[in-house]
Amino acid sequence: MKRYTWLLPLVLLSMQSVANEQLEPENSSKLFQAEDIFELEYASSPQVSPDGKWVIYTRRSHDVMTDGTRSNLWMARTDGSLHRPLLSGKKAFYGAKWSPSGDRVAYLSNEEGRSQLYVRWVDTGQTGVITNVQSGIGNVTWSPDGTQIAFTMSVADTDRPLSVKMPKRPKGAKWSEPVQYVTKARYQADGAGILEPKFSHIFVVPAEGGTPRQLSHGNYNHGGTLAWSANAEHIYFSAYRNDDWEYQTRESDIYSVKVKGDNAGQMTQVTNKPGGEYGPVISPDGKKLAYVSIDNKKLAYRNRILEVLDLGTKKNKQITADIDNSVSGLKWSENNSSLYYQMTERGLITVGYSTLSGRHMKIVEGLGGTTIGRPYAFANFDVDADVVAYTKGSAQRPADIFVRRKGKDFQISSLNEDLLGHKTLAQVDEVIYQSSIDGEEIQGWYLLPPNFDKTKKYPLILEIHGGPHLAYGPHFSAEMQRFAAEGYVVFYDNHRGSTGYGERFALLLQNKYSSKWDFADHMSGVDAMIAKGFVDPDKLYITGGSAGGIASAYAIGLTDRFKAAVVAKPVINWISKVLTADSYLGQIPFQFPGMPWDNFEHYWERSPLSLVGNVTTPTMLITGENDRRTPISETEQFYQALKLRKVDTIMVRVPGSPHGIAGKPSRMVAKIENILAWFKKYQ
Repeated sequence: MKRYTWLLPLVLLSMQSVANEQLEPENSSKLFQAEDIFELEYASSPQVSPDGKWVIYTRRSHDVMTDGTRSNLWMARTDGSLHRPLLSGKKAFYGAKWSPSGDRVAYLSNEEGRSQLYVRWVDTGQTGVITNVQSGIGNVTWSPDGTQIAFTMSVADTDRPLSVKMPKRPKGAKWSEPVQYVTKARYQADGAGILEPKFSHIFVVPAEGGTPRQLSHGNYNHGGTLAWSANAEHIYFSAYRNDDWEYQTRESDIYSVKVKGDNAGQMTQVTNKPGGEYGPVISPDGKKLAYVSIDNKKLAYRNRILEVLDLGTKKNKQITADIDNSVSGLKWSENNSSLYYQMTERGLITVGYSTLSGRHMKIVEGLGGTTIGRPYAFANFDVDADVVAYTKGSAQRPADIFVRRKGKDFQISSLNEDLLGHKTLAQVDEVIYQSSIDGEEIQGWYLLPPNFDKTKKYPLILEIHGGPHLAYGPHFSAEMQRFAAEGYVVFYDNHRGSTGYGERFALLLQNKYSSKWDFADHMSGVDAMIAKGFVDPDKLYITGGSAGGIASAYAIGLTDRFKAAVVAKPVINWISKVLTADSYLGQIPFQFPGMPWDNFEHYWERSPLSLVGNVTTPTMLITGENDRRTPISETEQFYQALKLRKVDTIMVRVPGSPHGIAGKPSRMVAKIENILAWFKKYQ
């Protein structure tokens, strides 16, 4: 991919010059710098050809001129040879899917101005646009005979809440925009704002192009993974087709819809259990349906279990109920008697394999690297002809594509060697310790500054992950590498509530997020780092985003040990948050004992605002102005409270940004450099 040079905005340049005061000019270029973020690339979404000989993947890179992420499609033989671009350029190319015969590739692109479905013939490179639709396309799936392609697309709700007759506007008059009606319980979404009433429906289109035909109907959402029956007469999907669907965030069933004939569009309900059934996949012989299930208990976390339904006998079997973990990304093996899946284990992703008789194996371990900013445990894999392609990085590299073939691993890509191979990066080491509150074992990691000198004492940054039911791991993190390059030891942990440690561990935060419990996990880790002898106990700093922002705000209400804090996109007042954010329908019933007006004291006790009278720590607040997950009104409450208490504070507002304040390269740079500048101020 082409590399670019660029100039930092003056504000970032000035902050970086402050942060780099202690670096010799000839050495600073060897460390990871803010401008390097624009040069990073990573691989995602591998797709193995039906014969197992080729892999296509999405190559993502940052574009300094548009401040966006560019998506191109590359392909290679699964032995690592003939690595080359399939579709490359300034337009976005993504969502590649091999045809069943392997002679064509369907993909999505915005070449026509909006996202459309395309098909490319592999032998000639000829490409045809298959759709001309007005809404975004998702879940592209080939029919078994390769003649049709199914996908999902949103369809506008034609119902109108009121019949209002406005007076006629005079010719040339400039009136305000018309009023907007909101009647749905799910009326907003982070990154999308107020939602136009729409429903996701299933369509099919000839693989050679034509008019898409809508199969599903009704004011319900139909979608997720689509699975064709072996005879191409039905499509299986997940939906919750009940009138109270808006209020049931953990309910879904598997349905099938008839594709052909007089009864085309006729639906049949396949599963009907309490809880959710998702992600249907049909066995190669068409006899069995695999899917993932989750129960409907009112708890913040539940394991997702692989189940298999025999379509002939209607007998259902739970396959991974004895694995204390959530599985996803189901893929059938060629022998019809086993399945592949992925799961998070202690900060890393594993590709597992289970037979229908319940025998479990681990095929590939240590996956990750598909996030650039912070070291979340995210990865992708695909399998065909029992060849496994997967994304894997390291603590010093974002994700590349690897292939497991005939028991051997092949590295297909090496996307960042030209940039990072010439940098001195921080190493990542593991630390295991016990929480002071109850002795629970906690896993964490830390980065040492490049050119680390064990005889010196270094300032430490505690960085707390979001979720809280997510997990960090020993993966590449642009944010943490920048912190370490500026001379900080960086510590992060998978506190109680994190995933990949079993259901019991995840539920240790049930109705306790945030609280003294996760606070103890973090502070015990800080003490474990100080005990190593190279951390200055008088130079401690804390930061985190989303759930990590809540934990950071809560922590400075319980301790004054930190010299400064950066609280990113937090919840400050749970009572106001759940009644203003887009996540209220799923959050209230599963993370709280009841409604806020009936459980006021519980909500208040978990709110960092309840502790603001104790706060003395200088605090930076940073949130996107368009955030609907943790609305900026939460940040404003904390800012005003701190100002009333005359605590040194600054509010950094990110214009136009939703919850993901590092979703664009320049925003990631701004986030990192502002944090560094704030901490530098209090060294």
